[in-house]
Amino acid sequence: MHFWKKLTQEERKNRIEKALNDNVNFSKDASLGYPASKLDGRVFYDDAPFLKDAPTLQTYVANPNNIGCHTFGTSEKAFYGTQEIEREVLNVIAVDIFKAKEDAFDGYIAPGGTEANIQAIWVFRNEFKHKFEAKLEEIAILASEDTHYSIPKASNLLQIDWLKIPVGFENREIDAIALDHIISEAKNKGKKYFIAVSNMGTTMFGSVDNPEVYTSNLEKHNVTYRLHIDGAYGGFVYPFSNQNSDINFSNPKISSITIDAHKMLQAPYGTGVFICRKGLIENVLTKEAEYVEGMDLTLCGSRSGANAVAVWMILFTYGAFGWFEKVSILQMRTQFLCNELDKLNINYFREPFMNIVTIHSESIPEKIAEKYDLVPQQHNEHNRWYKIVLMDHVEVEHLTKFIQELKTSING
Repeated sequence: MHFWKKLTQEERKNRIEKALNDNVNFSKDASLGYPASKLDGRVFYDDAPFLKDAPTLQTYVANPNNIGCHTFGTSEKAFYGTQEIEREVLNVIAVDIFKAKEDAFDGYIAPGGTEANIQAIWVFRNEFKHKFEAKLEEIAILASEDTHYSIPKASNLLQIDWLKIPVGFENREIDAIALDHIISEAKNKGKKYFIAVSNMGTTMFGSVDNPEVYTSNLEKHNVTYRLHIDGAYGGFVYPFSNQNSDINFSNPKISSITIDAHKMLQAPYGTGVFICRKGLIENVLTKEAEYVEGMDLTLCGSRSGANAVAVWMILFTYGAFGWFEKVSILQMRTQFLCNELDKLNINYFREPFMNIVTIHSESIPEKIAEKYDLVPQQHNEHNRWYKIVLMDHVEVEHLTKFIQELKTSING
């Protein structure tokens, strides 16, 4: 690990204090031109004693705006300090976790994985338009039926078709034969450019797609494509539980990756990450944002610098080895649950390197599902699966009680 270190509480506190000192201070500076300020002092007290030992809360009160993309060109000088914190976060995620080369990527902390996925598809759609003069009807998204709803949302917003690829019911693997047929049929209908979205941990099953299934089929058909990895859920799990994974930037066919910090990393909600290779993000430059220093290359525009600080605090509290240990503990709890389900001959799906277990709905009485807040695949009478997510708060004690009730229901 080149950038990711474990820091003491004092070191973390000092680093964030320096970042805030490098920003404009709306409490003291005569900053007349910004349509912004610190949080309202009548409601949010910036002199509360506990704030001195709470760097993230200090940042929320200071209210920095990390507008723009801070890996590309210049940015608003008023918020240089928290922009630098964001760059440090991106270096950890892009270089240390996802094997990008230093200074070979662009990205930003987005308001969630949904925007980050839309950003990726927006970038590639525009690249096809700018580079090949592609028409909207010539571009298509390829993604599995288990893909997150942000993909059909992107399809709707960007006005390009989503071609849904079926998966096996039990193994949740992409149907390669169906994919081949769908690409062939799309070409016959005039599609020339494809954006493939490969999942690293689907929302319902935690299933991990094999990107090679997409790339080999697309190359067989000799079409132009980009490959995006949606690691919104699995991005802070899979690279640690599967040390041999090559679903990262060491694979030259992968152009971009989405990760959510507000899931496994337990950052505040509204914290996603978008990373892509250099030479791509400029396809979404908004030239009309002339009053913004630097270039606005993001979908959201203004965004809180406090989210960058929150992610930074988590990463540098744990360090790489501490995070690996946390993921390993969750893997052990997941395996414990699977072992107990095996004893009861209950059918389930579990991606071996993930911490989601999805159980056939007929095996779970509705009362138990409701008591333990199990999430159904569908909120109607056609539901066929319930999922359990082994998050940090889910301990073996909870699992033991759940299994005991399940066993009682089976034995009558």
